[in-house]
Amino acid sequence: MAPLLLTLARGAVTGLAKHPSPAAPLPATRLTGTAVRVDPARLAAYARVCGFPPDGPEIPLTYPHILGFPLAARLMADRAFPLPLLGLVHTSVAIRAHGPLGPADRPDLTVHAAGLRPHRRGTEVTMVTEARVDGALLWEDRSTYLARHRTPGGEPATASGAGRTGEPPVVDRWELGGGLGRRHARVSGDYNPIHLHALTARPFGFRRAIVHGMWTVARCAALHPGATGITAEFRQPVLLPSTVDYAAEGDRFEVRSGDRLHVSGSVTRKVTAPGR
Repeated sequence: MAPLLLTLARGAVTGLAKHPSPAAPLPATRLTGTAVRVDPARLAAYARVCGFPPDGPEIPLTYPHILGFPLAARLMADRAFPLPLLGLVHTSVAIRAHGPLGPADRPDLTVHAAGLRPHRRGTEVTMVTEARVDGALLWEDRSTYLARHRTPGGEPATASGAGRTGEPPVVDRWELGGGLGRRHARVSGDYNPIHLHALTARPFGFRRAIVHGMWTVARCAALHPGATGITAEFRQPVLLPSTVDYAAEGDRFEVRSGDRLHVSGSVTRKVTAPGR
């Protein structure tokens, strides 16, 4: 964990000189971790925080993202990367598993940046993480992260769930404690200050700490055992502490509080041939 904290500290320093822009050049760097070991204790701690079964035959659908995070952080902390690492907000994720990954597997992980684009609140980057075993692609993740800054269009309209139709019904309610961001940081290594405390979140425009997007999507994935893919859009941050509703119908799900929609997404499942 210590090298990751050093990477985050480096990102804090290199971020000071960066001026986010969708027109900035994006480095073609690909970082690779070879035969990455899954630490059983860390995996178990992650499962407890996110609600996965503790001893499943496969690692949780979202866990390779955690394994690849040190590589993503290194890439984003580099001086050549155009967005500041600290303060980045996770805005979407699309995960697809192509085959099983067990705790004993030693996957090769690769991370690269796929593109920049303008966002109504700043500049967004797509980061791609892939996991391979013996050269076979078994898992991939395309995540977008937002660097918030002034844009020519001015302040955006606030997204709301009011007036939507066809919302899935509420099936659970989650009480999220004020320390959830710190708990998830300890099992994921993502110590982005926006997740830790109100005092560290305020310089980045948040009145309180916000929960990690990857905790939210992991908590949703844990409720869909057998899913081989999950997509989620993070519409509005979930402030900590707070109470949110989990709504689901079929493979669709939402996380919301009142008429405020925080996350919407869906899961995919392996198609089994009839008679098998």
